[in-house]
Amino acid sequence: MSGWRGRAGTLFTCEKQPAHGAKGVVVTNHPLGSAAGMEMLAAGGNAVDAAVAAQFALTVVEPMMVGLIGGTTCHIRLADGTHTVVDGMSAVPLAGRPDMYRPVAGAAPEVYDVEGQENQVGPKAVAAPGSLLAWTLALRRYGTMSLADVMQPAIRHATRGFTVTPYLSDCIESAAPDLLKDKLAAARLLPDGTPLKAGTRLVQADYGEALTLIAQQGESALHGGPLGDLLVECMQKAGGFVSRKDLTDYRVVERAPIRGRYRDWEIVGPPPPAASGVHITQMLNILEGYDIKRLGFGTVETLHLLAEVLKIAFADRAQASGDPAFVDVPVERITSKAYADQRRAGIDLGHAKRWTSGLLAKEGADTTHLTTADGKGNVVCTTQTINSLFGARFVVPGIGMVPNDYMSNFDPRPGNALSIAPGKRVTTSMAPMMALHDGRLIYALGLPGGRKIFPSAWQALINLLDHGMTLQEAVEAPRIWTEGPVLEVEHGIPETVRQGLVARGHKLQVMPTVAGGMNAIQFHDDGSMTGAACWRADGSPVALGGGFARPGVRFVLPG
Repeated sequence: MSGWRGRAGTLFTCEKQPAHGAKGVVVTNHPLGSAAGMEMLAAGGNAVDAAVAAQFALTVVEPMMVGLIGGTTCHIRLADGTHTVVDGMSAVPLAGRPDMYRPVAGAAPEVYDVEGQENQVGPKAVAAPGSLLAWTLALRRYGTMSLADVMQPAIRHATRGFTVTPYLSDCIESAAPDLLKDKLAAARLLPDGTPLKAGTRLVQADYGEALTLIAQQGESALHGGPLGDLLVECMQKAGGFVSRKDLTDYRVVERAPIRGRYRDWEIVGPPPPAASGVHITQMLNILEGYDIKRLGFGTVETLHLLAEVLKIAFADRAQASGDPAFVDVPVERITSKAYADQRRAGIDLGHAKRWTSGLLAKEGADTTHLTTADGKGNVVCTTQTINSLFGARFVVPGIGMVPNDYMSNFDPRPGNALSIAPGKRVTTSMAPMMALHDGRLIYALGLPGGRKIFPSAWQALINLLDHGMTLQEAVEAPRIWTEGPVLEVEHGIPETVRQGLVARGHKLQVMPTVAGGMNAIQFHDDGSMTGAACWRADGSPVALGGGFARPGVRFVLPG
């Protein structure tokens, strides 16, 4: 076997096919989301128009993952080569207090459980949203189409309905005990008390009406208008904390990205409050001291090294994460080559070690991601979520939206780095990443998966830059993850390799998946693009080829 397979300790077969085109690519975790984005590109829009259209459509067809009462981290590369990160992450309501919940007695420091699950289920779990404001800002500043135009596919799918996938049906079943407690959620998702089956049609007429109002009035319909009034009324009746002032005072922040160097590549990702850009840079810096290509993909040697580097990153995560408006984030130190040398020196290539751990944020694993490119040089790589599966697990009356449960990401105990403070933004592992070579963009990728996101994006980058995998192979390759004593490995890691890891002191847990469905686009020298999505979600790449007729061509019938 040639290429990476000849050196590999783990082999696998891809389950999906990529899409290839020169005029544009859209990759999301649902075919209707991808189609919505491609509809904008086909109409002459750019990658930002496509991304915002896809995001709105995903709120309809992936209601368990994303919504307007949620958070977003959006990485945009414009045709002139500039990068910006649009931070629309959710924030603690202004009424938030460090002691607003009662922590479960005796819980470990990294466990944020509170009495009555108040920070996970119901109105008290909802943080101030930023997604809608982030999307409309991106569209206004960098798009070319109107809000009403890009929202049409979402409105259509909400009012006319769409076919439930097996993935959505399984998600409903997983969250059923909580969803059944809410009258509106139960009526929509569990008619007769049973989850909607794959193949049935889901119509969300109330949400369609809300989307139509937003298309007419803009983001103010939710942030200060009638939809927001209904959300605040719901909060007040049930003891929630989000107020009208939270909705009207929220501000989207544009941030400069983190830029790192890995061998002869430039890696660009989001800065704090996202942890991804900092830690992916840190981990790649550490790996520079090893010949990863020679060690081979999925070998005991490589996976042991990756596991140790992951533990280092998570040990530092508390210091390198947080809202920079509240926490002094030592970005330069964590991302420096000198610090990588220091951490690398402690790695034992023969034995697993216990690294000093820090306070870890508890993030939901139920998110969605999309990547778009328009063939003109504009690229969007964006991750958005309502945090946990179906967020706070209820539907807001009158607007048909499922809100986030982002308050579960904050430490309910006062005095710690991630303790609650009014206006503090959520720390996130969202990793919309881009990789450049000689100044030219080659890869854009990202995925959902809570705090397993940036480790998975990191592994995909290694698959591409060190192992030389194809894009499809890189997104589908088996993954690992650890932050402490247990090393999670996907089923695709063979038993012989697992045994080798155990022999080096790792405690293994075999998982059906590590993180969620990755979406990626590769940019080729000839100007064409390849889009790929993996088997871990309903990911679907769509590419636009062809083009306009040759100049001067006419269809002429014989006389």
